[in-house]
Amino acid sequence: MTREELELKVKYFLVEDIEVDEALITTDANLKDDIGIDSLDFVDIVVIVEKNFGVKIKPEEMAGVQTFGQFCDYLETKVK
Repeated sequence: MTREELELKVKYFLVEDIEVDEALITTDANLKDDIGIDSLDFVDIVVIVEKNFGVKIKPEEMAGVQTFGQFCDYLETKVK
């Protein structure tokens, strides 16, 4: 899976499942402040991503993740 495909899939999950405005989702967008994802939304997206990508996301590995781009960077390391 290419980086672009990964980003498109994650964007799709955010828009369709979490009901985020697609226009808010950019590489540098802060998940909380810019996109509006709260802690419950984040749990939902983690579950969706784990199910669809077949990966296990560890909370301690996500400690520094703040932007959409950082989230995709992290996922890219798990999916490979």
